[in-house]
Amino acid sequence: MALSEPFRYCPYCADPLVIKETWGRPVPYCQACGRPFFQDPKVAAAVLVQDGDRILLVRRAVDPYRGQWALPAGFVDADEDPRRAAARECQEETGLQVEITGLLDVVFGLEHARGASIVIIYCGRVRGGKLQPADDVDGAAFFRRDALPPLAFHATRVAIKRWKAGCGCPG
Repeated sequence: MALSEPFRYCPYCADPLVIKETWGRPVPYCQACGRPFFQDPKVAAAVLVQDGDRILLVRRAVDPYRGQWALPAGFVDADEDPRRAAARECQEETGLQVEITGLLDVVFGLEHARGASIVIIYCGRVRGGKLQPADDVDGAAFFRRDALPPLAFHATRVAIKRWKAGCGCPG
């Protein structure tokens, strides 16, 4: 999927932008200011929380993929450490406080126009809280390898494939 529509007007002087070959690629460019404008990727952080032979998943209450299950995840704010974002999103969506214990994978690929193009997947373990769905999910539960629900998102499937193969987070 392509990135969202490029800028049309310069955010500094409001002149219309033109597409100019810059550093070997077409880039929106302001002829008045002399500035190129690159689209920065959206970054999300997710956490694979393991409890013995089970992992934590959340059921999406919003589109896209409403009703399907995914790792607790969300966007990383511009001034936020991605590890902190993963822990924050997990707590917001599940009520559980988690400790980030390592990096599982970094997955590239934009699945839908409002989504992230880079997903950083961490390993984590529960440190407190009470399991209760909230925010943009309507379900949160632990699932065994052989009893997984319908999954949303490529990054979730990548993480679970690694976990099932024993290449995931330490137990």
